[in-house]
Amino acid sequence: MNVSVFRKAHFNAAHRLHNFNWTDERNKEVFGLCNNPNYHGHNYELEVKISGPIDPDTGMVVDLGWLADLIKQEIELRFDHKNLNLDTEEFRNLIPTAENIALVIWQILRAQVPGHLDLGVRLYETPRNFVEVPGS
Repeated sequence: MNVSVFRKAHFNAAHRLHNFNWTDERNKEVFGLCNNPNYHGHNYELEVKISGPIDPDTGMVVDLGWLADLIKQEIELRFDHKNLNLDTEEFRNLIPTAENIALVIWQILRAQVPGHLDLGVRLYETPRNFVEVPGS
């Protein structure tokens, strides 16, 4: 039987939703205030879910200290207090929507989480708006 463990994290970041292939009018129409040329920010709340069997030797799915360190090193230090469009390689050519941010986070973590474990990511852009990469 699989069990899921969760770790919450937080980071603040600025971004602008803008498609360089579109006119300024089209960007404003689609992205509205999120297309502000001076950017805007969010206090992102991140939930990372890891599911798998309980290791009979440790009694754990994963060590939550290890998971906390992984999220800190790979996500928080990379994105916290950054302008995602300007300060990160991941979003130089990718629109930093909540969907894309969550998927990038999942890809970064997936590379570090053992393959036999399922990984899911939920990212809250605001308390009422969130996206989820359900796992695999």
